[in-house]
Order: sequence, then C-alpha cells, then structure tokens
Amino acid sequence: MEKFTTLTGVAAPLPMINVDTDMIIPKQFLKTIQRTGLGKSLFYEMRFNEDGAENPDFVLNQSAYRNAEILVAADNFGCGSSREHAPWALLDFGIRCVISTSFADIFYNNCFKNGILPIVVSQDDLDKLMDDASRGSNATLTVDLEAQEIKGPDGGAIAFDVDAFKKHCLLNGLDDIGLTLEKSDSIQSFEDKELASRPWV
Repeated sequence: MEKFTTLTGVAAPLPMINVDTDMIIPKQFLKTIQRTGLGKSLFYEMRFNEDGAENPDFVLNQSAYRNAEILVAADNFGCGSSREHAPWALLDFGIRCVISTSFADIFYNNCFKNGILPIVVSQDDLDKLMDDASRGSNATLTVDLEAQEIKGPDGGAIAFDVDAFKKHCLLNGLDDIGLTLEKSDSIQSFEDKELASRPWV
C-alpha cells in the first residue's frame, strides 16, 4: 500500500449529504475483485448521462477538477452497503483524501486499509474547505498527516484528529498484510520452533 504522508492537490467540492456506496460505485461494476480499473466508473450515474456522454455539470467532469486528489464532501459520506469497491474506485480515480463531517463506519475503516485518508471536521471547518474547493484551478489544499493539519490556498490551517494506530499504518503504507509481515521474524521463529518440536507435522 502506498504511504500517505503529505498530499498537496486539487480539492473537488461535492456538497451532497448521504452519498452512499452505490452512488460511489454502482452495483453493476462489482463483478471484479481487481482493485484497478474502477476509477472510470466512479460516480458513474452522476458523471455520465443515459447515452454515455459525460454530464458537464458534475464536478469531476469539469476541467479544473479532472485530476482532483482530494474530495470535500457533505455529511454521512460512504453510507449504504459495505462494498470495498468504493474506496478502490476512489483510489483508482486518484482520490487520496476525503474530508467530511461524518462517514459510515465500514467505509471509513476501508479507506485506511486502502491508502485513503478520511478526515472528519466540524461543519464550520467543512464550510471553509468547501469554499476553498469551489475555487476551480486554485482549489489546492495541503493535507499533512504527520502534523494532522489541512492548509488552505490562503495559508489558513485546520487541525484534525485521527486514531494513532490508523495514522501509523497510513504513514508507513501498512495494510493488514503489511502489518502481518512486520512480524515475519517472530512468525518464522515460531515456525522453526514448531518444526523442531514436532517434525512429523
């Protein structure tokens, strides 16, 4: 998993409450277990019209936000079903950080396991960040995970909280497998002792 330390990128505003995982990646795209290739279907029903043409009104289809790496969203982002394809689609599109006032628990935890930083802020702070994100090509934020700070385009800073263990995992690029491999020496030592004491196993 790619480490998350400091991210400076364009922030796209999505001022919609209750964006559920089916809106993030509709059910017809869940046939794969691959983590790549889902970005093109991110927010499919909002990004594209029925004829398959891009919806020019959707934020990620606008030239200033096509390469957005940060999403500033309204309350209760990632609700609905627990599909892990939702963070996969965000990551494959290029989104590394989502900022909201609240997240659904399963989506929130899945983000950390896939290298995305979900940040919870107050409504007042979200309003400021949403305003920053509405500046088009000037909508650049810097997210510093080590300092737990978001810096706006005008230099203002917003502090955020994050669980220490989840922070450690993101800073070091550790998913569940990576965490296990950190203990590889202890695991090998245990296996060697087991083999020596019970060679018939």
